[in-house]
Amino acid sequence: PAAPAGPGRERDEALPMPTSVNYHFTRQCNYKCGFCFHTAKTSFVLPLEEAKRGLEMLKEAGMEKINFSGGEPFLQDRGEFVGKLVQFCKQELKLPSVSIVSNGSLIRERWFKKYGEYLDILAISCDSFDEDVNVLIGRGQGKKNHVENLHKLRQWCREYAVAFKINSVINRFNVEEDMNEQIKTLNPVRWKVFQCLLIEGENTGEDALREAEKFVISDEDFERFLYRHKDVSCLVPESNQKMRDSYLILDEYMRFLNCKNGRKEPSKSILDVGVEAAIKFSGFDEKMFLERGGKYVWSKADMKLDW
Repeated sequence: PAAPAGPGRERDEALPMPTSVNYHFTRQCNYKCGFCFHTAKTSFVLPLEEAKRGLEMLKEAGMEKINFSGGEPFLQDRGEFVGKLVQFCKQELKLPSVSIVSNGSLIRERWFKKYGEYLDILAISCDSFDEDVNVLIGRGQGKKNHVENLHKLRQWCREYAVAFKINSVINRFNVEEDMNEQIKTLNPVRWKVFQCLLIEGENTGEDALREAEKFVISDEDFERFLYRHKDVSCLVPESNQKMRDSYLILDEYMRFLNCKNGRKEPSKSILDVGVEAAIKFSGFDEKMFLERGGKYVWSKADMKLDW
């Protein structure tokens, strides 16, 4: 039976709700991953108060989950910028879920001491448990060991009651790897496994800052990797098709990015035209978002975690 038409019902069906938003507030990064599809084309970051104003608008439009991403979120003001936003979203806006995606290289324990209580989920990008492969991909900084760092962050997440998640991009260099043991040891709440994705103007094409073609794998390759890890209960696979339209992405100017045509076409900024006008251009597929399991238990209060 159809849901009863109540006040505001018409708007709901016509427009997607920004239930879960990924805010890439910076494009700057200290790593150079060869397949990155959100590259350092600008160094712009909104002033803190403007960013807060936009987040408040999103909350009023129905946002329940915010994910801060980049670039590398901890580069800006040594992690203070993202810390203040995380605190604002949890304390002032009272959002059920606040998360960050980071490469983990710049996070210090003092950040957890100050802001850990306001963060539900920390997702760390890790594409390989072989340090040589990480270097090949571009996830490396001289002497720092990406994998050792991952274990340290895992421990801090336990100590400061933050849910720990891992994101991996499956590409030509890691598609044959067996990550079963390492993932089970780290025991994240979610292991997001992405198929390497080409985005025109970001990691492919003439005006791109990266050339990701050499990283791309076929759907069959991706399926084989998934099959090898089928016993990992926290695995959440994301094929290219699933990824393309099922994320609401806000760029550094708070413009929704429409990835439907394999590029990122920006809307006008929500700060200028409001959330409703901007979201019309987002190409967001709400049905695909729900199908890929985009809505899950995402507040740490509701997770049955052994802190």
